Amino acid sequence: MKARFSPLRMVKRGLLRVLLVAAAFWGGGIALFSVLPVPFSAVMLERQVGAWLSGNFHYVAHSDWVGMDEISPWMGLAVMAAEDQKFPDHWGFDVPAIEKALAHNERNENRVRGASTLSQQTAKNLFLWDGRSWLRKGLEAGLTVGIETVWSKKRILTVYLNIAEFGEGTFGR
Repeated sequence: MKARFSPLRMVKRGLLRVLLVAAAFWGGGIALFSVLPVPFSAVMLERQVGAWLSGNFHYVAHSDWVGMDEISPWMGLAVMAAEDQKFPDHWGFDVPAIEKALAHNERNENRVRGASTLSQQTAKNLFLWDGRSWLRKGLEAGLTVGIETVWSKKRILTVYLNIAEFGEGTFGR
């Protein structure tokens, strides 16, 4: 007996394939970038494509990779002080800060507060897109667990300092 054609089954299989390819891509990226310099990030790519689509062909998003030994230790300390004071101690998520941000955001819909750690910001900047959505946050959480599992804290900070946007079009330390 022949199986009947099912559009729902095809959609499910297609989504599963997309998820498997994305997981392999992200897992491979986490493994490769645990030792290799990061040539560009998803945010850099997003900014570059956005510039081209708006007709700005002079904009070039790039960062010159430098190792942690070439970055002032004060830069790392300044970023931790400003962005994630508990960075050395947590495993990728600052749960008390997340709880405070959720409570604040329930009370103040117009002034949204974030609670992303350096690890989460690194995952987002390297592999995902800008913007606020539960889908992106979920993917970011999974990538953060992968990064925290494979990379050292020093590596996370090094990658962050090389790919973070510190001003419009200014990526890296």
